[in-house]
Amino acid sequence: MSAVTCTEDVLVVGSGIIGCSVAFELARRGATVRVVDDREPAGGATHASAGMLAPFLEAPHEGPLLDLTTRGLDCFESHLTRLAAQTDRSVEYGRSGSLSVATDPAGDFERLAEALRARGLRVEALDATAVRREEPSIAPDVTQGLVIAGHGYVAVHDLMDATVSAAQHLGVLFERLDRVRRIGAEGRLLRADLGSQSRLAGHVVVASGAWASAMQIDGALVPLPVHPVRGQLLQVRGAAAPVLRRVTWSDDCYLVPWLDGTVLVGATVEDAGFDERVTVAGVSALLRAASKVIPSLADASFVSARVGLRPGSVDGLPLIGPSSMLPGVVYATGHFRNGILLAPLTAQLVADLILDGRMDPLLSATAPARFGRV
Repeated sequence: MSAVTCTEDVLVVGSGIIGCSVAFELARRGATVRVVDDREPAGGATHASAGMLAPFLEAPHEGPLLDLTTRGLDCFESHLTRLAAQTDRSVEYGRSGSLSVATDPAGDFERLAEALRARGLRVEALDATAVRREEPSIAPDVTQGLVIAGHGYVAVHDLMDATVSAAQHLGVLFERLDRVRRIGAEGRLLRADLGSQSRLAGHVVVASGAWASAMQIDGALVPLPVHPVRGQLLQVRGAAAPVLRRVTWSDDCYLVPWLDGTVLVGATVEDAGFDERVTVAGVSALLRAASKVIPSLADASFVSARVGLRPGSVDGLPLIGPSSMLPGVVYATGHFRNGILLAPLTAQLVADLILDGRMDPLLSATAPARFGRV
């Protein structure tokens, strides 16, 4: 028999940015919350995130993902304010805009600019001269660019540190245990089995990223359809700082400048199963791509390389919403490359559902039941 200890209002499975943000929001609204994971917080995909807050780069076309990411950006600053009310941890955060660049003179940034202006955004299509006026270090073969105001970034390690600290201040308990293998009903509660131990709770939030597919949910007829997508990320330091003023995006990579003069370069998109290795091929490809956009980075100092398995879904949308088979289970996974951007919004959607019984209209697009009886 496994040992059962403790009963909270909500058990959150997974201590990445999604799980920790959900835990914080639930606790802020008065719930008792426990977070369980087999890693330390941010030990998975969150660790390898660049922290870009750029919905119109990740989802440039109209559709549910753009609706989610734009609303995610809208609520990000208020989320940071709520964190600051609970902890003294500082979070590096900037909204200096983004720059997309291209070397193809036949590109159509002007048309995209018009579409974005129609949504009320401040954007500017740039010719080659204007691009280099904005970012002098850009490669000479870049022929055009597009600046989108309001985009930005957040330093993920700062954000995680503040989120965990704020959650703990509100009474959230964090436990590093075996991975949750099964969730089932036990009377009026839910029971999560973790190796030789179990935990009971009124609700369980599955925020375990790519590993959610291996979890058995009693009554579910199909595994949760999320899969790992390996992403490698580099941190480099240019010989002369600052290298860039803002988040910069090309067809082959993105670059995120930090206040300390380093630049994050991301990210590979690899179908490698659950292989969490940093590879020579991945590092080499990112260094080539970065140097193509910013030639001076060929002489940069190498700071670090990170890897994470991002949870992908078949249709590119996250899975946020209730299980259709086991009442009390709520899914919050499948965010792929938008986990940081969507974390505060996901936390609000989940807390509204669990604590208020309110199904936000956005959940119609993210409902896990679109994939069957999960």
